[in-house]
Amino acid sequence: RVPQVLSSAEEMAELYRELSRHPGLSAASLGPDVTTQYGGKYCSLYTEWSQRDLARAENVKFCRQYLIFHDGASIVYSGPAGTCSEIKDELLSRESPSGALKAVLRKVPGKEKEKEKQFLEVWDQNRKVKSIDLTALDKHGSVYDDDQFGCLAWSHSETHLLYVAEKKRPKAESFFQSKAPELGASDEDVGRPRKDDAPLKVGSPSPGPVGAGGGSHGADGAVPQGEQFVYYEDWGEALSTRSVPVLCALDIEGSSISVLEGIPEHLSPGQAFWSPGDTGVVFVGWWHEPFRLGLRHCTNRRSALFYVDLTGGRCELLSEDTRAVWSPRLSPDRCRIVYLENNALGPHQQCSRLCMYDWYTKHTSTVLETVPRQAWGAFPGIYCGALPGLCWAADSRRLVLDTAQRSQQDVFVVDTVTGTTTSLTADAPQGSWSVLTIDRDILVARFSTPSCPPTLKVAVLPGAGREAEARWVCLQDAPPVPGISWGIRTLQPPPEQEHPQYGGLDFDAILLHPSEGPAAQKPPLVVMPHGKSLPPAARPQPWPGSVTALCLLPFAGGPHSVFTAGWMLYPAVLCRMGFAVLLVNYRGSLGFGQDSVASLPGNVGTQDVRDVQLCVERVLQEESLDAGRVALVGGSHGGFLACHLLGQFPETYHACVVRNPVVNIASMVAATDIPDWCLTETGLPYAPDTLPDPAQWTEMLCKSPMRYVDQVRAPVLLMLGEDDRRVPPKQGLEYYRALKARGVPTRLLWYPGNNHALAGVEAEADGFMNMALWLLKHLRC
Repeated sequence: RVPQVLSSAEEMAELYRELSRHPGLSAASLGPDVTTQYGGKYCSLYTEWSQRDLARAENVKFCRQYLIFHDGASIVYSGPAGTCSEIKDELLSRESPSGALKAVLRKVPGKEKEKEKQFLEVWDQNRKVKSIDLTALDKHGSVYDDDQFGCLAWSHSETHLLYVAEKKRPKAESFFQSKAPELGASDEDVGRPRKDDAPLKVGSPSPGPVGAGGGSHGADGAVPQGEQFVYYEDWGEALSTRSVPVLCALDIEGSSISVLEGIPEHLSPGQAFWSPGDTGVVFVGWWHEPFRLGLRHCTNRRSALFYVDLTGGRCELLSEDTRAVWSPRLSPDRCRIVYLENNALGPHQQCSRLCMYDWYTKHTSTVLETVPRQAWGAFPGIYCGALPGLCWAADSRRLVLDTAQRSQQDVFVVDTVTGTTTSLTADAPQGSWSVLTIDRDILVARFSTPSCPPTLKVAVLPGAGREAEARWVCLQDAPPVPGISWGIRTLQPPPEQEHPQYGGLDFDAILLHPSEGPAAQKPPLVVMPHGKSLPPAARPQPWPGSVTALCLLPFAGGPHSVFTAGWMLYPAVLCRMGFAVLLVNYRGSLGFGQDSVASLPGNVGTQDVRDVQLCVERVLQEESLDAGRVALVGGSHGGFLACHLLGQFPETYHACVVRNPVVNIASMVAATDIPDWCLTETGLPYAPDTLPDPAQWTEMLCKSPMRYVDQVRAPVLLMLGEDDRRVPPKQGLEYYRALKARGVPTRLLWYPGNNHALAGVEAEADGFMNMALWLLKHLRC
């Protein structure tokens, strides 16, 4: 008897609506301590959450506050303060160091035909004290609110704010533009430069000379002609409006803005903060010569840490200039800066080093090195997109971070002097933990599992040597979703599939299984190999106030990512419908040691494919599952693997759904924002002037799923984002046409306004419904 799987479209939509209401926790900040008349202390905790609103087809952001009473060593009492409320149009927000002020970057819709405006606001505890129209000041383009470049940083004196914006573009005229101004036309109407358009030199109280750093016009004030259509490079997928970032400083008292000069022309600055003493600005600079490569989820782009002096505009290199660095964080005593470091080029994500720069001795040390092999009970290495915005303990010696540990996500404290690490979640429930903030040793974290949506946890960091005694208190609970059981299993490749250089590697899979219904019935299996973007607990931590997307399944790029045992919407809904879901962390995934990462380049299409197939065959043997109803779902590199598996093992799979899949590396290399990925993962050397020879083109094609398209039998549903820069939609179209020509049942969904992640609320919801209906139809459910 075929087991019953939920098959009514109305019931599926209602189930999706129900589970999509679980909000994601995106940011947290702690207010200053208040001492009561009885000597106790409490502080407020401000949190920001994101939730899908299917009726409005958008993600909405809301805030909720809590009170935490503590004695400095433990949480005495904690609870919510009031109800939650929606936050409208905030792009970034940041509390000042003392907690007395808050800065907010806000977008305001333009009136009638006006474009959208950006305002920078300053609030005290009772009111808004400043509101500055950045668009009207016209010193720069749009302010960056992304977590790649963006920042909103208070000076230590709380008199200035630092942020990153797009450099002001020169206005241009046609060669045939009429030169005669109309009667009463303003200077701006006819394109003449306004006198205050010149950038301010760092530290200068008055406009400095116009130069290469940002002048909008020629030396004689003339508007350049014939430059309306000049091509400006951008930073690729999800950063297509980021071309030339500039650092900007707001003098709060005078409401004046300076565009900082002194930054070398070949660098794109971001992730900036004020140096000790407010003497200058520390920032990460990414090389963009000879041309920009895609930067999103790519922690291997050549970059370094720099300091620009406010008085003379002198720019100083603080780190090695041949590596990739990001995520600098200044210690509370303002003496040390920690940051993450990778090798330039190579795999986009890998095990990272933790480095530390001493501001006064100018000495750089490596606190934590890469870990070749993960071993239980030992620190697994650092695999994260960023350090928390606030990560230092009050002693300015220890810091906290979260990292993938095989198929889990755990929180560790690091002693920067000795390099010792201690898990803060070793005795906590198994799942996915991530740090939101730490302030005065009060830790705020997010926790979830495949059956439990995100919850809010707090703890006090114990003193040095007693960190393992940390006790977590749940502030905002989320009851587990019924009907989902899950577990993690470890697999060892057979001897003939071992890597010749990196032998002995194993890998994991997370299996979600319906826990309701007759035990004798065997559910169908949906196999999901991961792509590249990091799952919620492993995603780059945003600067406080920025919003993380709610696409809760890793679909972007790949293959160096990992499924951690956290909440993911698609697998949860599928499992509630009656499907078992297998999430495979094949060799090459993060959290298993650098050797695992290094084992995959040159072996894509074989090692990763065989790992997934081994896992599927093992699970079908050992679990009560229906081997006659197995489907594949994957995006990007997960789609690459799904298409490979369809062709290499056509008898195993009976339906397939792929989102923005890589199907032909050879044709992708000239169209993607990450051409280095195409060569590196194929096992070929990459350099900016690389021109593949015929043998290399052949190698890229041979490692692609298109090689096996003649053997595909299972029906395929394709979902493509029109604005995808990472895996351009022509990849999916190429596969669609090949399948159609061979009579394979196929359908294509095209999503305008969506990029690689297909993370728009409407596209995500429509994609799920179409995926579920496709699986039901072709698995005969």
